[in-house]
Amino acid sequence: MTSSTDPFSASIVPFEVPEQMRAFAEKGVSQARDNYAKFKDAAEAHNGTIEAVFTSASKGASEYTSKVMEFVKANTTSALDFAQELLGAKTPSEALELWTAQTRKTLETFSAQAKELTELSQRVANQTAEPIKANASKYYKPAA
Repeated sequence: MTSSTDPFSASIVPFEVPEQMRAFAEKGVSQARDNYAKFKDAAEAHNGTIEAVFTSASKGASEYTSKVMEFVKANTTSALDFAQELLGAKTPSEALELWTAQTRKTLETFSAQAKELTELSQRVANQTAEPIKANASKYYKPAA
């Protein structure tokens, strides 16, 4: 049995939301939808950027590894050729001369290889950063 003073009774008139409150709530929902759409678009753009970065980094790492293996092969061949020449030396002075020439050649080769790897690393780093720069330029204006 319910009394007329029972706030939970069915005889009470349902609460009506004022028009201003309803408009305010609808505006909030509309803004939330717009913000979600913007967030989703930005997230999809960032995902594309991240994929481009990883693709570029992976390609660069493969290129770097390939170059290192090329250098290892060339350096090993050079060392084996030197060993063969050294075994053919007839005098200690000839062996010392071969040794000196090989040392000079090896240092020059290592220096050139290090320079080439440095240039390759810088190029790969720039290529990897390019998608990030391009995406950031959409959202941020350059500093004056």
